[in-house]
Amino acid sequence: MQTIDVENWQAFEEKLREVRESEIAGKKPQLLFRGISDSTWRLATTLERAGQEGVAISKYYRFISSLKPEIETFTGNKWDIAGFPEVEKSLQEYDTWTDHKFPGQTEYSYMVYLRHHGFPSPLLDWTKSPYVAAFFAFRSPVKPQGGRVSVYAYSEMPKGFKVTGSSTPLIRVIGPYVTTHRRHFLQRCDYTVCAGFIDMADQPGEWHFAPHENVFQGGTHAYQDFLWKFNIPWAERTATLKLLDDHNLNAFSLFDSEESLIEALATRGLETAP
Repeated sequence: MQTIDVENWQAFEEKLREVRESEIAGKKPQLLFRGISDSTWRLATTLERAGQEGVAISKYYRFISSLKPEIETFTGNKWDIAGFPEVEKSLQEYDTWTDHKFPGQTEYSYMVYLRHHGFPSPLLDWTKSPYVAAFFAFRSPVKPQGGRVSVYAYSEMPKGFKVTGSSTPLIRVIGPYVTTHRRHFLQRCDYTVCAGFIDMADQPGEWHFAPHENVFQGGTHAYQDFLWKFNIPWAERTATLKLLDDHNLNAFSLFDSEESLIEALATRGLETAP
């Protein structure tokens, strides 16, 4: 991970332009972005923040499968996901994860739905827009501990260049094409998930979720993916939110709810207040 401290929004855009014009394995990077409202926070999923770091994927899948009938009953939504015994067995095979055999499209849709409704998730949400990421970085009016917010830019190593191994955590970009909550499209979302295969002494090995940051610690993980962390002063908040709002990028355009409308109007009013 490369950390880049900038002093203002203009410097951020200049540094981002340099990253976009760089090359990885002979190609310009395909970037995903994520905004964090405090530069001292680590890159973590909501599942990790719920105290479930390193949980077996099969255990998590069993739990969300058990919740599906009640969710379908009260929401009217339906997901024809794979049965737990089938998934549990498949996750004991190394190539299930590396060959993208799980999650399938329906399981992915269900997991994204849960993520957008606040359920602890192994999915780390990103956006294709650095400006959407910047909005989330600056959204909170609370000054961060370090005085800076962060915008992450992530690029997956091109196919054929990534170095992996049975004990190496692996990040997968699952992709933006899924039928799910409308916020997924309003925010131009994409998702990554990180997992590692753990061998068991007295039972079959299986895949476990792993922290994304484990991939960017160097050493054996140095030839997987690329991450840039831009730290921007929180003092840029008002000017940045005004700039984004001028381009119709605000809480209402990204969430499309009554609460977000009030948030957008309040932020706009406070920006212009004497």
